[in-house]
Amino acid sequence: MHPRIILATLNAKFIHASLGLRYLLANMQRYGGEDLYQHTVLQEFTIHRSPQDIVDTLLAQCSPANSLAVQIIGFGVYIWNVQQTGQVIALLKAQRPDVKIVLGGPEVSHELEDQPLVAWADFVVTGWGDVSFPQLCRALVHGPRPLMKVIAGVQPRLDEIAFPYAHYSDNDLAQRVLYVEASRGCPFKCEFCLSALDKTAWAFDLDAFITELDALYLRGARTFKFVDRTFNLKIDASVRILEFFLERLAEQPLEPLFVHFELVPDQLPERLKECIAQFPEGVLQFEVGIQSLNPEVQLAISRRQESAKTQANVQWLTQKTHAHLHADLIFGLPGESWESFAKGFDTLWSWGPHEIQLGVLKRLRGTPLAIKARPHMVFHNEPPYAVLHTDALTNAEVQAFTRLARYWDLVANSGRLGRGLKLLLQAPSAFAAFSSFAIFLWQQCGATSGLTPEALVDSLFDFLVGERGMQASAVREALLADYIASGARAMPNCLKGYLLRPDAPLGKIGSNHAKRQQRHVSENLS
Repeated sequence: MHPRIILATLNAKFIHASLGLRYLLANMQRYGGEDLYQHTVLQEFTIHRSPQDIVDTLLAQCSPANSLAVQIIGFGVYIWNVQQTGQVIALLKAQRPDVKIVLGGPEVSHELEDQPLVAWADFVVTGWGDVSFPQLCRALVHGPRPLMKVIAGVQPRLDEIAFPYAHYSDNDLAQRVLYVEASRGCPFKCEFCLSALDKTAWAFDLDAFITELDALYLRGARTFKFVDRTFNLKIDASVRILEFFLERLAEQPLEPLFVHFELVPDQLPERLKECIAQFPEGVLQFEVGIQSLNPEVQLAISRRQESAKTQANVQWLTQKTHAHLHADLIFGLPGESWESFAKGFDTLWSWGPHEIQLGVLKRLRGTPLAIKARPHMVFHNEPPYAVLHTDALTNAEVQAFTRLARYWDLVANSGRLGRGLKLLLQAPSAFAAFSSFAIFLWQQCGATSGLTPEALVDSLFDFLVGERGMQASAVREALLADYIASGARAMPNCLKGYLLRPDAPLGKIGSNHAKRQQRHVSENLS
């Protein structure tokens, strides 16, 4: 009886497909052997599924007729699933202590001593697991048994690693985001990031990688999310990959296509610009890590960034291309005060990115930020280890910002309230304006989740008219246009009856869609 090996993880959402597990599966044949590869299966869950249900599903595959057969379950552990994975492992060990549990992933690659799930596990592979996990499985099955519980993962040359992309199923291609990588590692040393531990960046063989992309495309893949930390580090490779997608667009211009990259914001040479400018609307999305625009904060976290070039590139991308630009800021970095962050936000907002993602600093295990002694920086001791206060920020300010960031996602990044947002941010400081609205919204609702689009529209109307003294008709017209364009089907209180007036500004809103929406609302209100 051959052993069954299960590769498992708990994803944040169903739409995410684990790239790491597929690397392990692809390399099981090369480094574990054909016999183990043939009996290895992949099982993905979400963090919202009950731990006992996950355990029942796993154990249903771990019931060999031969009770002496080795059973191995490998878990990918990350900051977003460590608590739920720990609950699953505790139940597994209680019900089947003979099953060998192997952990891997960034959350169990550093500071292992204080983690309960590490104590329950049989083995931990730290760092890269492409080679070391299959070799460990082979040793558990065929011997000799490893003597150490914690095994430092071997980092091979990239040409020694089998590509994982054939292990995306047809259902994955049809229903999920496909993660791909043209390179690993990062040459930059930002202290809050695990990539600061990399000595450099390593690129996969470009011809081989393009072949893999082509195979995915021919199978029907149309959504590609590149996980490279620095996609535009080597311009020749970046241009070649973009040209691959331009060729597919030329061959099938009506086919949908979506490609996401992370860009270094101050490196955008002309050759790369020429490629980017050729893409039509809706295809390219760039994530640009700004993090902080305070030079002193950048220095404190060992971040190199030329602000003038960053500004020029962000503005070029938003004004001269059809790419969707998503810019990141982190709240709570060493030395960053509320006022300093507000100034950076206002500057970034003036550059015009389509989205600004607001994050709270997390203490990632193993990063220089986590290792350095900074007694003035206090983090939560439970995942995701968010900062609680610093020498520049009080706990009350962190809590207020956490609420603000959630409301920013609902109001700004959702894209549903564009005209209303412009009214709201008509102030000397966009950040101060939104902060005032966030305080108002918290006082009204007392929650940051479960808010309906209708409640948000009504709250924004009340704030702009009641608190800011704007003309009600102008605010209603803007919110009405937003609401109809969003395709919503209910009716905020502030708009009730407004659509039915003879002078309702449907002409200004435009489109037959708006008229259909008015008929639908009229029917609901009658």
